[in-house]
Amino acid sequence: MIDAGHVIRIARPSADLAAAERFYVQGLGLSVLFRVAGRAEDGTHDLLMVGPAGGNWHLELTVGTIDTVTPTPTPEDLLVIYLAEPVREEAVARATEHGGTVVPSHNPYWDLGGVTIADPDGYRVVLTERGWQYNTPLSERDGGGAGS
Repeated sequence: MIDAGHVIRIARPSADLAAAERFYVQGLGLSVLFRVAGRAEDGTHDLLMVGPAGGNWHLELTVGTIDTVTPTPTPEDLLVIYLAEPVREEAVARATEHGGTVVPSHNPYWDLGGVTIADPDGYRVVLTERGWQYNTPLSERDGGGAGS
C-alpha cells in the first residue's frame, strides 16, 4: 500500500515551460530535477520536473509536441507548501518577479498566515506559515481534530 516513503509526482500541463521554470526555480527556489525534449515523431512531450532536491515529491510540467493540453486550473487546484515559519515578504516578491501573481485565496482559510500565488499557467501555490503535524490517521491522534 501507499506509505510515507513513497514518492509523489504532481503532473500538470503547461503552456510555457520556460515561464514555469522561471517561476518555480528562480521564484520559489525549487530545483530542476529532470528535463527532456519531446519528439513530435513519437508524440512524446517536452517535460520539466521541479521539486526540492532530495525530497519525496516533485512537480511534472509538460507540453505536448503534437497534442497539447491547455492548462485549466480552478481556484481550488492548490499546491500547499507548509513552511512552519512566517512567509517572508522577500520570498513573495521573488515569486512575483519571476512570473507569479498574488491572488486572494478562494478559501479564506489560506489567507490567514499564508499567501496564494498563481503560477504562469494559473495554478495556485499557497505558502503558509503553518506546519503539517498530522501525518497520522485521525484514529491515532491525541484529541482527534482535523487539519486542512
